[in-house]
Amino acid sequence: MAKRMLKRPATVARRGNKAGHKQGTTMQGAAERVAANRATVKRATVKRGAARPKLLSGGNPQISKGYGDALVQAYIAAMPGWKREVGRRLDALITAAVPHVRNAVKYNSPLYGIERDDESGGGWFLGIHCFAKYIKVAFFRGRSLRPLPPGESKQKEVRYLDIHEESGARGLDEAQFTSWVKQASQLPGERM
Repeated sequence: MAKRMLKRPATVARRGNKAGHKQGTTMQGAAERVAANRATVKRATVKRGAARPKLLSGGNPQISKGYGDALVQAYIAAMPGWKREVGRRLDALITAAVPHVRNAVKYNSPLYGIERDDESGGGWFLGIHCFAKYIKVAFFRGRSLRPLPPGESKQKEVRYLDIHEESGARGLDEAQFTSWVKQASQLPGERM
């Protein structure tokens, strides 16, 4: 349906150009009509609602990889059910704890990191991923955090925090999570 909507304005624009040409209008007028048609299609798409991202197995949103807060916010908005509220809270805590945080979506997961001018160069210190029954927060240098985050990993340095529906955002120890985020942001990050 979206393809049909996109093709239609081009056809209308071509017809408009022919009609305008016969009437002796300039090419600038034709370009303005094409721009107006594109704007109309864009408004119609927004009114009907943009297509929701596909949910992968376990309810993890499939978001195009890239850098910036807009992609992370799109991921959070696409998180299913109770996970969306928790995702918003986690994002708010992370950005409050590390105001200069940069973020991206890679491997269908939001990543948070920092840039540094020192020899460590910064990198990614935390990632979030949706699973069917919980949200997994990965601290990439979690072995260096005190106290250790509870979830072990097969990777030597990584530690996890799993958030289940029963506990949700209300069950999250925000003070401890914020402490881990601040500690993690001071450590050398991962390159991905």
